[in-house]
Amino acid sequence: MTDLTGKTAVITGASRGIGAAVARMLHDRGMNLGLASRRGDDLGLERVVARPVDVRDLDALVGLCDEVADRFGGIDVVIPNAGVGAYGSFLDLSREFLDEMLDVNLKGTVYAIRAALPHMLGRQGDVITVASEAGRRGLPYEAVYCASKFGQVGLTAALDHELREQGIRCTNICPGGVATDFALEPGRGRTTDVLPGMMTAEDVAEVIVFALERPRHFRILETALRPMTEGSWG
Repeated sequence: MTDLTGKTAVITGASRGIGAAVARMLHDRGMNLGLASRRGDDLGLERVVARPVDVRDLDALVGLCDEVADRFGGIDVVIPNAGVGAYGSFLDLSREFLDEMLDVNLKGTVYAIRAALPHMLGRQGDVITVASEAGRRGLPYEAVYCASKFGQVGLTAALDHELREQGIRCTNICPGGVATDFALEPGRGRTTDVLPGMMTAEDVAEVIVFALERPRHFRILETALRPMTEGSWG
């Protein structure tokens, strides 16, 4: 098992849900953290650089990663976790939601990796993308969300080819339903009655930490997980 003590991770979407759960678990294992979120919450943790960052802003992400690397001596792990969703008929989704899903989910993932990677080269690092089952299968009433998540999966698989020989592992984590406030804002097409039976943010965080702690002589390319209440497709 790989010891994470003293290593440094940058996490986006870190103020709540999966991002916050991952941050707390990695902190408990002795990691330093760079936390990006719209609120800039440090979660009350030590060994943290926390800044308000919109992941659609590459310059802001570069600034955060530069600051994290300066303080802790580099970056070992980047976890682009920030994400948004909206569900409904393709033609009924507002342009605001279309742009937001593509920009936050896909461009935000590209930007976070682009900002962190210069500080990871020469180290044994990990890129962990928090994609979705919607990145593995096309689902009705989720077309644009699926497009953004398929993009994350493809990006990570391509980077695996590019970065593996440099000692950087790239892993897709593809959860099914998770009981967070994701996509529960008014107008986004979901209500709280979908939450019972879903996985918790901590369930997903444990899988992410498991992937990071694997011995360095092998890598996990993709892990799909679903709650027992959720059906199978294909």
